[in-house]
Amino acid sequence: MGRVTERRRVVRIRGGVAGTRPDTLVAEEPLEIRLNGKPLAITMRTPGDDFALAVGFLVSEGVLASAAEVRAVTYCEGAAEDGSNTYNVVNVQLAPGVPLPDISLERNVYTTSSCGLCGKASLDAVRTATRFTGIAADPVRVSAALLGQLPDRLRAAQKVFDRTGGLHAAGLFTTEGELLDVREDVGRHNAVDKIVGRALQAGRLPLAGGVLLVSGRASFELAQKAVMAGIPVLAAVSAPSSLAVDLALETGLTLIGFLRGPDMNIYAGEERVTL
Repeated sequence: MGRVTERRRVVRIRGGVAGTRPDTLVAEEPLEIRLNGKPLAITMRTPGDDFALAVGFLVSEGVLASAAEVRAVTYCEGAAEDGSNTYNVVNVQLAPGVPLPDISLERNVYTTSSCGLCGKASLDAVRTATRFTGIAADPVRVSAALLGQLPDRLRAAQKVFDRTGGLHAAGLFTTEGELLDVREDVGRHNAVDKIVGRALQAGRLPLAGGVLLVSGRASFELAQKAVMAGIPVLAAVSAPSSLAVDLALETGLTLIGFLRGPDMNIYAGEERVTL
């Protein structure tokens, strides 16, 4: 399996003086996700938690809702020209009776580390119906004071970021501030998929009552992933997109942006945030 970090030579200039030194960079490699042996998508990711990433991605696509629907997840042997295993191709085999979605050119797209939905044929194609209903009725409440503490708690758990400075992170919290899981990746959507996939593998979906915090912005895609996993609260340290806000209003998701210490903007579901 690929390494999470790699070393590269860098010319470093400090105070007008140049010198060479090794630098630690976050690894970025392609991962092809196959479903029942057929290519579905390619994402650029940081190696690690690849099986969780694959099944988490399938949760966001509406294919999976429980671990019982997965027969097996394996790396594909012979992926390289010489027949060796690259550990960059993962096949998810569905359990008998689980319906196979239509795998067409509409979804068989290249997914970059910054945009997981590039290539979608239309907005309607990404408004996948969640298997977990009831987000709007989730009675969860969380205090604004506690929300303000979460970015620092997430940052403290980012071990690889400390070494590279080049990773996004996603953290799943309880409303009491307990950090249940944290994943890092070059793509924020991958970090969320890894969290959702690990929850599916542990039989913990839907993630009712949870608070998902992401570094960076809150895109439509991340809001969709939260809804698909049954997460009622999504917070981001940066701005949301207009479509993310629209989706939150439609589904009952609480969406928070610009979460920085005690300050934040609540774009939807403000009734869940207490002062």
